[in-house]
Amino acid sequence: MIEVRAFDTLGGANHGWLDAHHHFSFAEYYDPKRMSWGRLRVWNDDLIAPKSGFPPHPHRDMEIITYVRTGAITHQDSMGNHGRTGAGDVQVMSAGTGVRHAEYNLEDENTTLFQIWIEPDRTGGQPGWGAKQFPKADRSGNWSILASGKGDEGALNIRADARVAGVTLDAGQEIAWETEPGRHVYAVAATGAIEVDGQKASARDGIAVTGSNRIVFRAIEGPAEIVLTDTL
Repeated sequence: MIEVRAFDTLGGANHGWLDAHHHFSFAEYYDPKRMSWGRLRVWNDDLIAPKSGFPPHPHRDMEIITYVRTGAITHQDSMGNHGRTGAGDVQVMSAGTGVRHAEYNLEDENTTLFQIWIEPDRTGGQPGWGAKQFPKADRSGNWSILASGKGDEGALNIRADARVAGVTLDAGQEIAWETEPGRHVYAVAATGAIEVDGQKASARDGIAVTGSNRIVFRAIEGPAEIVLTDTL
């Protein structure tokens, strides 16, 4: 089963400093048909204006993955962590028993990002944070595992039976993602237009797939910068 969720059908709100689009029910946006996709609970497509951001606020029992598309985000939290994550790179926060954090765009340009929340396998646990650079050249035509709870070498660790992966395809290129029929795959092209098993999707559309063990992605317009989650 494949469902393409067009960008212009997403929920969201423009707060001035934040232009947010929600693939799933979040904050004031509620759609009972779009509550989650397996363990994937949130996929937000955010534009954060310069010199603004999210002030300190709490989280618990969630794996929060931030994929920065343009600009940079600066993180600080109640564990004493502080770091800047730039375009194409990823940060992960395991909220565990509870943490407060803030996310700011301290740049002179807009920052755009995907924020992805995945439900953990178990609640509780010590909270944690990490960030890593993932050069786009390394994922040109090849999947790069960005975050994983399955022991993938080089990936940021998350506490869930899940993977977050990225690939960039030139126009005409294609690549397959191997999975299992009982799992839930959700993919978004940050840039470019793609086909997923023959179904067309524009940039920032969501593609929900289940019941398949092999999913073929092909770039119609490139470069197509694809981010994907694979969860139970």
